[in-house]
Amino acid sequence: MPRPPGLSARLKLTLSYAGIVVVAGVVLLAVAWWYLLRFVPDNDQGLLFTSPNRYLLSRIFGRAAAIALAGLVAFGLIGGWLLAGRMLSPLDRIADAARLAAQGSLSHRIRLPGKADEFRELSDVFDTMLEKLESHVAEQRRFAANASHELRTPLAISQSLLDVARQDPSRINAELIDRLHVASRRAIDLTEALLLLSRGERGTFTREPVDLSLVAEEAAETLLPLAEKRGITLGVTGSATTTNGSPELLLRMVTNLVQNALVHNVPGGTVTVHTEPQHQACVVRVENTGRELPPDLVPTLTEPFQRGERLRSDDHAGVGLGLAIVHSVVRAHEGALDIAARPGGGLRVTIRLPGSR
Repeated sequence: MPRPPGLSARLKLTLSYAGIVVVAGVVLLAVAWWYLLRFVPDNDQGLLFTSPNRYLLSRIFGRAAAIALAGLVAFGLIGGWLLAGRMLSPLDRIADAARLAAQGSLSHRIRLPGKADEFRELSDVFDTMLEKLESHVAEQRRFAANASHELRTPLAISQSLLDVARQDPSRINAELIDRLHVASRRAIDLTEALLLLSRGERGTFTREPVDLSLVAEEAAETLLPLAEKRGITLGVTGSATTTNGSPELLLRMVTNLVQNALVHNVPGGTVTVHTEPQHQACVVRVENTGRELPPDLVPTLTEPFQRGERLRSDDHAGVGLGLAIVHSVVRAHEGALDIAARPGGGLRVTIRLPGSR
């Protein structure tokens, strides 16, 4: 935004420092003059060689006071200019870092040396912001690359099938149509998941009271056929607990957790969904049995397109955005997400959302 030219901060501080010095000097000289002249006799002739009179002392003191004030002005301007430059020098480094960041260089850090003060605190906050911004930009680039890769696969399959059908219309059969339907369905699911993830990131939704126990029961009822098909026991326990949020997003959050717990499981395993109020918060906990996960894999499960040990040939493998959507919905509702590996295998996912006021 263009701005009209004005005085620099250094010049303003210099004038302020000089003004304070001059005002303090004037006050000091005025007080000294007043106290000094109080005890000098007011005699026109005076005893010149014995004691000065007020007239003679005024002339002598006035000249000295004027010289002292001139010296104070010069000292205030020069000293203020140097002091302001020294005090504002960290701002130059912060401004340089901001210019580099505006040009796209997010790897630069200020790292001001010295003990803590306002400028060092500002520098540390700016460095922290750059680190988070650089991490966010890198994450978005990875996300865009992964999304492009994931979308390219079903679209390429669809294009290949259509090319085959165009070259030889006689080869159009039920199998080709089924494969084309699966590829199209996968592309549609991925697009819907990306839109839902974007909606959760923006946080643009209307909040209303939602009973998470009812949400858990609805999600379990929807996925019960999948649990029966895989021979997994699915149960819902706990009590009613109400939060403020979007019923659609919260239902998708719990549904994704339960589906993830069913897909990442073993035949004859269990999935438990538990809800309860806890210290003015709403807690949803989903636990499942399954394979033991490496400790370094668990923190990456909320990243987009992370499928853990899931096989891509699985009909319910999804698009790798299940836990990423869960994480996004939890953040949009100002909650906390905790994922931990169970000792015997499987995961324990705990969500804490603010209770309804």
